[in-house]
Amino acid sequence: MSELQARLRGVRVLVVGDAMLDRYLFGEVERISPEAPVPVVRVTREEERLGGAANVALNVKALGPAVSLITVVGQDEPAQRLEALLRERCIECLLGRDPQLYTSVKLRVIGRAQQLVRVDFENMPDHEILSGMLADFDRAVPQCGAVVFSDYGKGGLTHIPRMIERARAAGRPVLVDPKGADYARYAGATVVTPNRAELALVIGPWSSETELEERVAKLRQTHRLEALLLTRSEEGMSLFDAAGHLRIGAHTREVFDVTGAGDTVIATLAAMMAAGVPLREAMPIANRAAGIVVGKFGTATASYEELFS
Repeated sequence: MSELQARLRGVRVLVVGDAMLDRYLFGEVERISPEAPVPVVRVTREEERLGGAANVALNVKALGPAVSLITVVGQDEPAQRLEALLRERCIECLLGRDPQLYTSVKLRVIGRAQQLVRVDFENMPDHEILSGMLADFDRAVPQCGAVVFSDYGKGGLTHIPRMIERARAAGRPVLVDPKGADYARYAGATVVTPNRAELALVIGPWSSETELEERVAKLRQTHRLEALLLTRSEEGMSLFDAAGHLRIGAHTREVFDVTGAGDTVIATLAAMMAAGVPLREAMPIANRAAGIVVGKFGTATASYEELFS
């Protein structure tokens, strides 16, 4: 066992955010419906996977660290399945249960190895649903080497500013997978990890690298962000921090499915940083991990062996 692998197995990462259940229906397409011009899928297999913040937790676990997940679910059948899947994978569940909340489910119908349709089951809470779990958060933070906030815009992270403040006060690196244009919510974070479309929503479209650097520098200064990691799909990644702009190309691999690649990136960064790897050294490892999972179908993980073999 390498020194890094031993360090990874000796740390814990805390993941907080919007968890969901991914359901897949796989089948054969043999005809078009007489009712409408759509394919008829004869389902031959069903599969359930962890999604959202739960997929982030699973990606951390795949690299060796112990993981705790704080999230809020409904009191429904998908919540039971989500909890069962988490426990099967030895992920510590700190679940809040809200009878007014539908546990988020993404149902994907797959025919001929292609996604034909996705159906989302969810509702937006009309109240703050994580505030009641601040005590759980405060107890979990000291046991963890890094804290990840996985924001999918489902209402589960309305209380994120106080949580970031408490984690930073405890000396823990805070990583945020952001959603929406209000980055004031993420003030003080160690690193945020938007993709191109998400960053353009905040700073506007850019026409040059110089313009991008200037706008990101202003964003970082305004919200006291130590770093911003921009994922650029086929163009690789860019890290903006106090040392400047570090850019690396994409890890060349055939792209099969980009679902969950952002989860893999932030999970890998968090695992490495919890194990004491500096952000600039963790970045190319996260880039390799993303290259691995896009070659797999659906939400997937990259193991330590896949990364370093």
